Amino acid sequence: MPTLEDFGNDVWWIILIKVVAVFVILVLMTLFTIWLERRVVGRMQQRIGPNRVGPQGLLQSLADGLKLAFKEDIMPALADKPVYFLAPIIAAIPAFLAFSVIPLGPEVSIFGERTPLQLTDAPVGVLIVLACAAMGVYGSVLAGWASGSTYPLLGGLRSAAQMVSYEVGMGLAIVPVFLYAGSLSTSEVVASQENVWHVFPLFVSFVIYAVAVVGETNRAPFDLPEAESELVGGFHTEYSSLKFALFFLAEYINIVTVSALAATLFLGGWRAPFGLGTLWAGANEGWLPIVWFLGKVFAVIFVFIWLRGTLPRLRYDQFMQFGWKVLVPIGLLWIVVVATLRTLSREYDWSFVQSIVFVGIPLGIVLIVMLVLPDREPESEDDDEVYGIVPEQPKTSYPIPPMDLLVPTKVAGDRVVTRAGATAANSAADDSET
Repeated sequence: MPTLEDFGNDVWWIILIKVVAVFVILVLMTLFTIWLERRVVGRMQQRIGPNRVGPQGLLQSLADGLKLAFKEDIMPALADKPVYFLAPIIAAIPAFLAFSVIPLGPEVSIFGERTPLQLTDAPVGVLIVLACAAMGVYGSVLAGWASGSTYPLLGGLRSAAQMVSYEVGMGLAIVPVFLYAGSLSTSEVVASQENVWHVFPLFVSFVIYAVAVVGETNRAPFDLPEAESELVGGFHTEYSSLKFALFFLAEYINIVTVSALAATLFLGGWRAPFGLGTLWAGANEGWLPIVWFLGKVFAVIFVFIWLRGTLPRLRYDQFMQFGWKVLVPIGLLWIVVVATLRTLSREYDWSFVQSIVFVGIPLGIVLIVMLVLPDREPESEDDDEVYGIVPEQPKTSYPIPPMDLLVPTKVAGDRVVTRAGATAANSAADDSET
């Protein structure tokens, strides 16, 4: 098992091989993920999908990438050229860097040199992934602002609000893993799952993480920054050719990275599934664990694809409300539960049954009550002014702008005139003067 002391001692050519290997793995996994998504969604929609270029269409993603790179590169006249050029680079580079602390396997021999199958690690390795994910929002925001157009700007603002909001839920979901593993190092988190994967005792954290990363990566049904029905294409509407390809690449690399992080934190990392490690001594040795790791990653990616082919897009206010009013409170309450259970089991030798009966069940009842209670209704008719709701429309928590024919009436002299009536009166007065 690699430890933190095993990193930072490699010779320069081993480090170079690892860097090139991580880059190649990410690019190949991106191409395969695009092909897999088109084939799976095609299967769900009872059609074939790509099947022309290469065997079973496997080279279709490569052909599309080459075609996209050689397309005409158009820059809007009102764009801020330096920022417009740098935005896709800022989005793509952190996506590659985040994978540097993901463990792919145990210690192996490369040309006679013993080294872990991981580029690097740190005592705060998981926080490096979160920091790189947070940097990706700058690419989206700057792309929307620098394009000099309205729809990309709105998409950039949506992306900033969405990614920041769901990063909170994602971070809260990871905290219980640290409480169980006792470390922020990715290699030590994998080592702590030798007997039991974290997905079983921390299933609530796994569900919160799964929902949060779908919103974090702007994937359907949470692809609101790129909502073509509202924003044409979102923050990258004005991008083409290689710059658009970088945004496309960054999105799919982020999917691979968060799937790899899910496998590392909750699914045992590179360890063999279904207890094969205890039945077969060589299942967790040598180069074979890479197969287990990639299998888990593609299983999580398949869920991403499944969601895209199944669920419709949410409304934006519902999506943000779900993040702040559901995921964040549940994440905070679950951290309290896990911390309490860990303290009782370590300090007071409480059994698992005692902890569940005296702590888990009461807090679970509190959580259910919080979710079942309805939202507060407006206390008076004055709240209509706050929400911007006219009397003819139903009261909802979503602010509805007044329409022209439903604007509250106003008094003109001794007559009550609506906006439509005032417009008609002015038109009649103009006709009489003429």
